[in-house]
Amino acid sequence: MRPRAFGAEFYDRDTEHVARELLGGVLECTVDGVTCRGRIVETEAYVGEHDAACHASVGRTARTAGLFGPPGSAYVYLIYGMYWCANVVTRAEGLASAVLLRAVEPLDGVDVMRRRRGVRRDLDLTSGPGKLCDAFAITGPRFHGASFTRGALRLCEGTPVPDAAVAVTPRVGINAKNSAVDWPLRWIVRDSPWVSARSDTRRWLNAAR
Repeated sequence: MRPRAFGAEFYDRDTEHVARELLGGVLECTVDGVTCRGRIVETEAYVGEHDAACHASVGRTARTAGLFGPPGSAYVYLIYGMYWCANVVTRAEGLASAVLLRAVEPLDGVDVMRRRRGVRRDLDLTSGPGKLCDAFAITGPRFHGASFTRGALRLCEGTPVPDAAVAVTPRVGINAKNSAVDWPLRWIVRDSPWVSARSDTRRWLNAAR
């Protein structure tokens, strides 16, 4: 049975709540008649124009306009000129904020993901935002501005993750000089081997004990 997609109201809330509650949900993407699915194990929140790590901190531009869109829409952008990153827009329209999908555990369509990624280890299929976009064939031209609530790209209900199995850390890859570098806005499923930046994650978890 096809999983049920979260409705727009799920995203019309504080970004931090959405990021936490997406853990255990299912990312589903259908391209060229093939559907891939993965369990979400890592998210990051970008919380508006006051967040120096959020694209919206520069204001509304041609590039950032999607962040100001309706809740549940896709904000897909390119980094380093080669890797796509998929975000879901949160809060009310006009309040620029989003959740970055950082990592998923592959569920369905794994053979297709392997072909698309061309890597030797399955742990390298979707353990990072660029990797999962490659594996799911998520690109800006194809999905930027689309709704995650319907169609070929959806975020769906899954199995909720209990608080005891979740850790919160600073976001990954934020410039050390950025004023928001230490903000605790990354949510992970503690024991998932598909979480990205595994060495940094182990260090943070050990320090928190």
